[in-house]
Amino acid sequence: MERRKWAHGLLTTSRISEKGKMPLILPDQLPAIDELKQENIFTMGYKRADSQQIRPLRLAVLNLMPLKITTETDFIRILSNSALQIKVEFMKIKSHTSKNTPVEHMMAFYRNFEEMKKEKYDGLIVTGAPLEFINYEEVTYWEELQEVFNWAHSHVTSTIYVCWAAFAGLYHFYGVPKYNTTNKIFGVFEHQMLAPELPIFRGFDDVFYAPHSRHCEVYRKDIEKVPGLHIIADSKEAGVTIVEARNGREFFITCHLEYSPLTLDGEYKRDLAKNKPINLPQNYYPNDDATEHPIVRWRAAANLLYTNWLNYYVYQETPFNIDDIKE
Repeated sequence: MERRKWAHGLLTTSRISEKGKMPLILPDQLPAIDELKQENIFTMGYKRADSQQIRPLRLAVLNLMPLKITTETDFIRILSNSALQIKVEFMKIKSHTSKNTPVEHMMAFYRNFEEMKKEKYDGLIVTGAPLEFINYEEVTYWEELQEVFNWAHSHVTSTIYVCWAAFAGLYHFYGVPKYNTTNKIFGVFEHQMLAPELPIFRGFDDVFYAPHSRHCEVYRKDIEKVPGLHIIADSKEAGVTIVEARNGREFFITCHLEYSPLTLDGEYKRDLAKNKPINLPQNYYPNDDATEHPIVRWRAAANLLYTNWLNYYVYQETPFNIDDIKE
């Protein structure tokens, strides 16, 4: 079905799905595509998209997670709920080599930050990384990661920093320290919005649930000392969860709303198999029985948050001429 639509002020003609959703534009042959097709998620390859007269939103994902293909699929799934046409590009940092993802995959679907830093993007997502116990300055790629953070300030309309990246971003930009926790914050927790009037929370219920999987936290008192930082969601059990800065150009999110239903299950059973100390994820399995299928409480909030971010903080704020993005 062909429809003529205005996209970023430009009248265009593009093919859309029968359900009226615009496709996510992904690298041709990306492994996640086959899995997402089974979930009726509409995607389009770079080659086909380049033939259309449309300016899609450009979204970069700096994937720092060890299991990169799984993380790609999680974020693509959650981004697919937007009615906007989005071109997703995967970024890596030159100073780190992934040990858990085939080199061929990285070469085919990722570009080094060094190659991308002269370009501008409407949105950026920086994922978490299992580095809670390491001082930031001791992270092998810390220097290059700081360069990415600084680049995002002037080359990206809005950025989401997830879990460890949220802690790292708060430390880099605002000097907010992280603290290791006695026990891992692990499970699905209830959260409260502290600024429910913000567009990022449009459509949310009075409380929402989100998975956490981390060994560190930030303290409210440290954030409240910093002008321009606003805690907009927290949890009695999991602490500070979402911090906003620069009128929505930065969101620091300590939870994992992108997680699939079985991610916490996989992490729990992985650590058990390695005889690592790990508690049962809280509020996750029915009756705390790890043989049961987990209860998913966070899907609606996850879809809403990322859709609201794309719509209100990326699409409605980014200039039509992407080169006009400024600090």
